[in-house]
Amino acid sequence: MGFLGKMRDRLTPARPTTRALGNAAEDRALAHLQSAGLQLLERNYRTPGRGGGEIDLVLRERDGTLVFAEVRSRASRDWGGAGASIGAVKQRRLVFAARHYLLRWPSPPPCRFDAVLVDGDQIEWLRAAFDAE
Repeated sequence: MGFLGKMRDRLTPARPTTRALGNAAEDRALAHLQSAGLQLLERNYRTPGRGGGEIDLVLRERDGTLVFAEVRSRASRDWGGAGASIGAVKQRRLVFAARHYLLRWPSPPPCRFDAVLVDGDQIEWLRAAFDAE
């Protein structure tokens, strides 16, 4: 790379990676849920092996309900926003991961699947966004 290319790279602000943007959205979502009284049990729970699933946040409500929260982020609400990206395949993977997570519990408590949508500067918390069927 020549001198001008190096100078251009130094002057161009680095764009955050997709992972960094996702982590920032999860941080915001977690802070939002904790301010509502939920307690974090686990972050980014993954099932072993390929083809499994991941749960962004596993939390507990004050009443003992386990909450499996999916965090989705989009820069804006254009094209359906963050909520439009939680389709049937994603839901099945979340349910699979939740069932795997619950294997460690001798007697699983009531559970639900929530979604936290981060669209630009707005956060929307959807309780019971979908069912495990």
